[in-house]
Amino acid sequence: MIQRRTLLKSGAAAAALGAPGLSALAQQTVTLKFHTFMAPQSNVWLNMHKAWMDKVTKDSGGRIKFEAYPAMQLGGTPVQLFDQAKDGVVDIVWTLPGNTAGRFPRVEVFELPFMMNNAEATSKAYWEYVQTMAPDEFKDVQVIALQVHGPGVIHTKAKQVKTADDLKGMKVRGPTRQITKMLGYLGATPVGMPLPSIPDALSKGTIDGAVIPWEVVPSVKVQELTKFHAEFDPAGGALYTTTFVMAMNKAKYNSLPPDLKKVIDDNSGMATSGWLGKVQQEGDVAGRKTAVERNNTIYTIPAADAQEFRRKARLVEVEWVEDMNKRGYDGKKLLEGAKALIEKHGKTTATPAKKG
Repeated sequence: MIQRRTLLKSGAAAAALGAPGLSALAQQTVTLKFHTFMAPQSNVWLNMHKAWMDKVTKDSGGRIKFEAYPAMQLGGTPVQLFDQAKDGVVDIVWTLPGNTAGRFPRVEVFELPFMMNNAEATSKAYWEYVQTMAPDEFKDVQVIALQVHGPGVIHTKAKQVKTADDLKGMKVRGPTRQITKMLGYLGATPVGMPLPSIPDALSKGTIDGAVIPWEVVPSVKVQELTKFHAEFDPAGGALYTTTFVMAMNKAKYNSLPPDLKKVIDDNSGMATSGWLGKVQQEGDVAGRKTAVERNNTIYTIPAADAQEFRRKARLVEVEWVEDMNKRGYDGKKLLEGAKALIEKHGKTTATPAKKG
């Protein structure tokens, strides 16, 4: 009897002690390490990454805090960012799936020539495509957002590009496998390299030009290092875009209490993806202005002339479909699905503001 009474007493004491423990769990605060390659003064870092982190902190009542590291401050190279999140070296990254050629082949469909014209709509399409047509593409991480940037622009040091033939013999930097392949078919000598390497490569003459969207131009001083810019009339479509992923370490996400998981969930998904794409493309206006202020030459390639670029770059799409088929996917179905989703979201998304 004494033994039973003692057990009951100790059980009650444990329950009493346990109550504050449960309450403490509900009030748990976490600090997440966010790592990316973007420069601290860039539009992406200030208006996308920091804005997203600030919103998460606010929505969590200050219980989710961030240690924010731009410009690869925690070490490694941009190519290693995805694995840093996967392996738990950091908690959240923003990176290019295309940094690791061929590792995420199904999402390359959005990087095919002339696929997109609106970053917000295409980002929403990219999110829906992965959920419905490639749900295991990023299975090793907790995906927060999937997005693309605004229309790609050709920036050159010594010669204005007006036609595809103008690219012949030029060493031009491209960000990912499909885009460097496209540059090759257009007649350029493609050079694959991460964004932070562009200024040094332009200065040393390793490259004659680069393709990047307007918004990122100031962060890598391309308006100072090049004199000529070729953009495409939106009526003729965008030359290319690049895919990005904001990804969280799975174990870290799963370790969060349910209410903090919900905060992350509420700041993930299609709406967040669309918002990131929209903000990135909105940065094109300020980026373009830096080239205008330096009296650089900006040429808009008319829709009719864009047809020659389309024709020469068409093989990129054909080869991607063949590559998907070889990997055991239905390439045509993936391509048509991505195009249909871009069209669907384009109907419900406002057209981006004209450049200044």
